[in-house]
Order: sequence, then C-alpha cells, then structure tokens
Amino acid sequence: MSTKRDYYEILVVAKTASQDEIKKAYRKVAMQFHPDRNPNNKEAEGKFKEAAEAYEVLSDPDKRAQYDRFGHSMGGNRGGGYGGGGMNMDDIFSNFGDIFGEDIFGSFFGGNRGGGGGGRRSRGTRGSNLRVKIRLTYEEIAKGANKKIKVKKHVPCSHCNGLGAKDKNAFQTCNTCGGSGQVRRVTQTFLGQMQTVTTCPTCQGEGQIITSKCGHCKGEGRMYGEEMVSIDIPAGVGEGMQLSMSGKGNAGERGGAPGDLLILIEEEPHPELHRDGLNIAFDLHISFPDAVFGTQVEVPTIDGKAKIKIPPGTQSGKIFRLKGKGFPSVNSYDKGDQLIHVNVWTPQNLTAEEKTVLEKLQSADNFQPNPEKSEKGFFEKVRDIFS
Repeated sequence: MSTKRDYYEILVVAKTASQDEIKKAYRKVAMQFHPDRNPNNKEAEGKFKEAAEAYEVLSDPDKRAQYDRFGHSMGGNRGGGYGGGGMNMDDIFSNFGDIFGEDIFGSFFGGNRGGGGGGRRSRGTRGSNLRVKIRLTYEEIAKGANKKIKVKKHVPCSHCNGLGAKDKNAFQTCNTCGGSGQVRRVTQTFLGQMQTVTTCPTCQGEGQIITSKCGHCKGEGRMYGEEMVSIDIPAGVGEGMQLSMSGKGNAGERGGAPGDLLILIEEEPHPELHRDGLNIAFDLHISFPDAVFGTQVEVPTIDGKAKIKIPPGTQSGKIFRLKGKGFPSVNSYDKGDQLIHVNVWTPQNLTAEEKTVLEKLQSADNFQPNPEKSEKGFFEKVRDIFS
C-alpha cells in the first residue's frame, strides 16, 4: 500500500482546481516550507520536496489525467512513474522560473536557492516528450504485458557524457555572472533599494562557458540514436488510454533533464469477442434442434475456451453470463463478465424433405409462440446487463 499523500491534499486544492489555482497553491506551500525559511529543518525540506512532486504531476495535463485515473499506482511502480520521487533540490529549483518568476523569487530569497551559496545553475535544456503507440491483444489487456520497443530519439552523447564539451577541462567560468548563472541588479525606488535577479544571458544560467565543443555532438551533448525501452503495462487498460514514463523521452541539451515517453494504448480487434467496458460480449449461434433439446457448446474467452450448457427450450436472445470472465479494472479490484448472447439460427435453404417435416409441425400446438409472462423482454435484459 502506498504511503504517499494525495497530491491534491498536499497542495490544498480541490480535484476540480484550474491550472492557475494549482500554480498559486504550489507557490504558497513552496514559500512556506522553503529551505531558506526553514534552515536545518528536515521536516520542512520533506514537505518542500513533496509539494514539488505534487506540482510536477498536477501541472502537466497528461500526467494529471493519468494520476486522476490511476493514483500513485502509476508512479514509481508502473513504467518508471512520474519522476517526482527522484527529484533533487537542483531539479526543483530549475522549475522555479516559471512558477515564481526570476525577479520575485530571487529578490525574496536573496538568490540563495537550495542553500548552495552560489545561486541556481540550470543544467542545459530539458528534452522534449515523445509519443508512441502500442497495440495490445485482448489477452494482453486482460493479464497486463511487458513490451520492449526501440525508440528513436536524442540520446546523451557517449563521447562527452552529455556535457557537450571536448573534455572536462574545456570549460571556463562565465565572466558575466561569475559562475552563479544569475545576474543581479540593484535599482533605487521610492521604497528604497530593489534587487532583481535574472538568468545570465551569456551562459543561459549554466554558470560556465564551453571553450572547446565535443566534435561528435557539436556541443549539444546529445546525438540522434535509439534506445530499447521496457514498458510494463497494467492489466485492464483500454483504447485511447495514455501512460507516461518519466525521463524516457528525448535527452536534454548539455546535461539537461530528459523529456517523458507518452504511451498511447490501442486495442487489436478480436476475431470473435467484443469489448464493452469491463465486459466481453460473444454472439453464439445454435441450431433450432439444439435450442429445443438443449446442448453443450464451447465458447471462446480471453482465457481460452469454456464449456457452457444450453438448457432445453432456450429462446433466441437469451443471455448467459460467465462471472469474472471479463477485463479487470485498471484502478480497482472490479472485474467484468463475459456475456453470451444466444441466436437461434433459422435455416434459409431447405430440401423438399425438410420442408415437408416442418410443414407438418407448423400447426402443432407446441410450435405456436407462447412466451411466459415472467419472461423478460429485450429492453429489460439490456437494462439488467448494464445495471
């Protein structure tokens, strides 16, 4: 059982909160528990990181939709998770420009982000997300599956380890910001001195300049290649559902964080079965004699074959239910059923002898339609199935 708190609870917002409300809530919580305001306070630092993880998910529409559907079960345990649990302080501060604004946050905390003493240094540019489609059979959807796929994407340069420089000595401290990655300006206002902090325009916040670029990646720190990715797909997923693997997208430039891999689920049609939510439907055709005398038939299921008994006098339209033979729910312990819809086959081409036999029976009392009053109509049956 996950010990993580609900992300909406962490940020103190409703599940219907807008992106703007989530952003404001995160700003409030982050400022409350910021390390500069709570020095040497491990509890505050934990809540600070917890809030950053919650915001990372809820601020991304794709991740938020996935979290709303799967909860924490699609975090670190499924397909690499959202990546919030592995965030360090540098990762958290690297996102603050969008949340607080460089000037506001730098002025408020004096530019000492994360207690490092030298201000924040960004690590290159974050890589973009990638989107792939995975096609699953009914059997794979029912049991879950592991898929290994080759993803063509930007990968870290193996020659410079993603730094973009010829070697570890091919760097020099940025003269503009002195290595801090930030430029401070003090202006005089009617309220007194106002300090503002902005990203250094020379080194783009990295604090250092590459003096000799890697000859293989031309200073980008990444090259186009491919990676074999192993994807764990939970049982019960459906057409159009999207999963996310944190950090499996395109590599960032010069050591920047990688993007995410978004997996779109497609269902491969089954030759005999049809999906309806968690339930599976199958049309069973039987002959008129089998409907009269009863029989035993074998029907396909997602687990193989199953035998069912057709009792004597079964009417066309009768629905049999195989309990628990449907799909599992991806975010609960529910499981659907298999519904077998009986169709009594009416012959279309008869021999002279067959016609003679049926003509003799045509006027027989037992061959006259006489439905029991307790017999449910079609619409009642449909209502029972989906109730």
